Amino acid sequence: MNRIAKLLGVMALAVPLGAMTGLATAAEQAAAKADPARGETLYTQGVPDRNVPACFSCHGTAGNSSAAANPKLAGQQAEYVHKQLVDFKAKSRDNAIMSLYAGALSDQDMKDVGAYLAKQQLKPATAKNKDTIEQGQKIYRGGIAAKGVPACAGCHGPTGAGIPAQYPRIGGQYSEYTEAQLVAFRQGTRKNNSVMSTIAARMSDAEIKAVADYVAGVR
Repeated sequence: MNRIAKLLGVMALAVPLGAMTGLATAAEQAAAKADPARGETLYTQGVPDRNVPACFSCHGTAGNSSAAANPKLAGQQAEYVHKQLVDFKAKSRDNAIMSLYAGALSDQDMKDVGAYLAKQQLKPATAKNKDTIEQGQKIYRGGIAAKGVPACAGCHGPTGAGIPAQYPRIGGQYSEYTEAQLVAFRQGTRKNNSVMSTIAARMSDAEIKAVADYVAGVR
């Protein structure tokens, strides 16, 4: 009986393992179709004949923006960059400037830029407010149970690195930018992620500010 039970257990495990392998292969194939070298050219030179300026003029050298109003994109998940550009182009994410530029990009352009940025080394921001660091840490690691707010780390990981193709890297992002996005989700001015809209709607200004500052220092 023990041998049969063990055999059945091995057979049961083989199905999800095969499925996971299939998913990994699909992700690898998608990544192989993107050209980071071409993405670098697009990022550093833009597309002059389509009136698309170089991305680095706002997002900084190799994706390390020097202005808090513009997010750091170095090390961001390639799939996430692609999705946001698609959303800007479709205007399901509201930003007049990004919609204008993304509207002139092809899907391949978007994938190539995403592949380039994913390979860049992030120069992270830092947390600034020592008075809220503990509150921010509690929200990031444990959520706010009384309000039904889940732990940020549950999706974005303990170091804020995210999960490729599912959840973006947020660790080391400017606190001002993270705060602005959470407020936009809460107010409904950013509508391209229903889960984040629901979560942000349950958070106060103070809670958003505390966790955004903590995220800037997550490594």
